[in-house]
Parts: sequence; structure tokens; C-alpha cells
Amino acid sequence: MTTLVLCVDRANDIGRKTGLRTPVSGWEAVQSLVVDVGLADPEDTSVNCLLEALRVARDLRDDREEAVVAVVSGESDSLVGADRSVAAQLDELVETYDPESVVVVVDSAEDERLVPVVESRLRVDAVDRIVVRQARDIESTYYLLKQFLADEELRQTVLVPMGIGLLLLPLLLLRFESPALAGAFLASLLGAVLLYKGLAIDERLASVPERTRDALYSGQVSVVTYVVAAGLTLVGVFLGGLEASELATGDAVVVPAIQFLYSSVPWLALAALTASTGRLVDELIQTDEVRSPYWNLPFGVVALGLVVRGFTGWYLEREGILPHAIVPGLTGELPPTYRLAAFIVAGLVVSIVGVAVASNVTDETLDVR
Repeated sequence: MTTLVLCVDRANDIGRKTGLRTPVSGWEAVQSLVVDVGLADPEDTSVNCLLEALRVARDLRDDREEAVVAVVSGESDSLVGADRSVAAQLDELVETYDPESVVVVVDSAEDERLVPVVESRLRVDAVDRIVVRQARDIESTYYLLKQFLADEELRQTVLVPMGIGLLLLPLLLLRFESPALAGAFLASLLGAVLLYKGLAIDERLASVPERTRDALYSGQVSVVTYVVAAGLTLVGVFLGGLEASELATGDAVVVPAIQFLYSSVPWLALAALTASTGRLVDELIQTDEVRSPYWNLPFGVVALGLVVRGFTGWYLEREGILPHAIVPGLTGELPPTYRLAAFIVAGLVVSIVGVAVASNVTDETLDVR
């Protein structure tokens, strides 16, 4: 009765660090592999996994059982390819040694996921998972902290914001009489920094000068339209703020906010329309054909602006801030619901027109091809 003691390395750490191909089988070959892996990376848990496989094989031989120790690894970049590679190597070992059962030795939960692949070919008598003892002790905290401090990116992401926050805390406590207010301001600041790093805004901002230079050199129309859109956005925010400040009284927040949206939406929609139009022109110049999303975008911006303008106007009209609409030729004022319905219908019509235009342009492009 031959038992295969199989060390599984799904991530191919052993192959990448030693340059050896698997499967590796036999006591002497695996013993030599332990030395190679240990010299390549003494901190790798694969060393402990290989030693455990050798120990299990030795114990089986001491019990008068025939045991063969072997190592397989996933020699592929994808998970499916790695699993298929392990399966092919296992078939090779079965054909060579014809074992009746197998003892699987793993050092992580990821490697343990290959147990069903092994079970499909051999009877699995045991699964031996290695956990390095030092990782359970408090001593490991020192090494983890040391590795953390050695990582420059982690230091900039975590330690720098924390240091700035601790430096600002005494100043905030002196500035604000309430510690709760100082803590809230500090928490908001740290939250903004974490979002700034977490959303990779710094990477996007770092690429802005290069992208702007390339756009200027290539003569893209969108460079000018983006600047115009930024100006229109500032105008909309400024006018919206002026209108909202006139209504800001006491603790009222909802009405000024609605007034801000109502006053700024036309300018913001015009800014988005300008930017999308510039992008559309660039696509026409560069490729002589435009994908349907670029045709849909201007119509979608106008439709969204109409809908938002309608809802905010309906709210302000109900509050008595906007006068009721009057249609020439009709007697009396229209109720706010009619105004809202008109804007919603207009938004839907513009959106449908955009879909139709994009569909027709796309169909014509396909016909030309």
C-alpha cells in the first residue's frame, strides 16, 4: 500500500522563488527543494509545509507503510489554469507511483481549496494544514510592525494623515471651546484624506498635467470646452449660492438647498453639455465615427437638467417662493403639478430623441461597413 504525501502550492511560490518545475517527488529531491526555498526566502511558510510533508512521510515509513513525498504547484497566472496545472501534475504522479491514498499538506486556506481536485483522483486520508507557531505569539507583532514601517506607500497613506491629525488636535482644542467640535473637525479632515487616497484621487491629479499637455499638442477641442465648462460651473455655483443666501434664515436648510439647485442647474447642465459636445467633436475628428454613448450624453444631460429643474421648481412653487405659471390664452394660474409634469415630459422627450439619434447614427455606421 503506497501513500502519497502531497505538498500543494496553488500560488506557485515555490516555482517562482526557485525556478524549478513541478512535480518534484522523492525524499532526496524534496529535501533539496527545502534548502532551495529556504535560501530564496527564509520567511516563506512553504519551507514549513515542505518540512511537514517530509515529517509525515517519515512517520508513515516508521509505521511500516510505503510513502512517497511529492510537491505540486499551480504553474499559471489564472486560478483556473493553476488548478488544471495541479491536476495534470497529480495525474503524472498517480501514473508514476500508483498510490492508493494521499495525505495533503497545505499552509493556507487557498491551497486547501485544491483538496476536491485531489479527491477526484485519489482517496484523501488526511489534510494537514500548517500554521506557523510564531504567528500566534506576540513576538510576531514586532515583525509585522517592522515590515509595515518599511513600506513607504503604507507610511504615506496611514502614518502621515495620523501625524497631521495629532499635530492639529491641540490647535483645534485651543481654537474651539468644545472638544466635541474639535474632534468632529479632525475626524472630517482624516476622513477626507482617507477618501483622497482610497479613491486614488492623487493618482488622477498626477496624470492631469500630462493629459492636458497631450491634449494641447494634439489639438483636441475638448480642452477648450472643458475650460468653458469649468467657468460655467463656477457661474452656476456662484449664482446658486447668491439665491440660496437670500433665503437662509435660522436653521432652515432644505429650502435654501432647493433654491441653490434650482438656480444652478441650468448653468451646470450647460457646462456638462459643453464638455460632452467637445468630447463628441474630438471623437468625430479622430475616428470619423462616434459610439452611441457619446451621442446619448448631450441629450441625457439636457434631460436630467430639465427633470431636476422641474422637481426643484415644483417644491419652490409649493412653498410660495416661485410664482405660479401662467399660459397665454388661458385664464387663471396653473397648479404646480402641471409645471412639474411639463418638465418631466420634456425630459423624457429629449431622452428618447437622444436614443433615436444614437441608434440611427450607429445603424448608418454599420451599413457603411
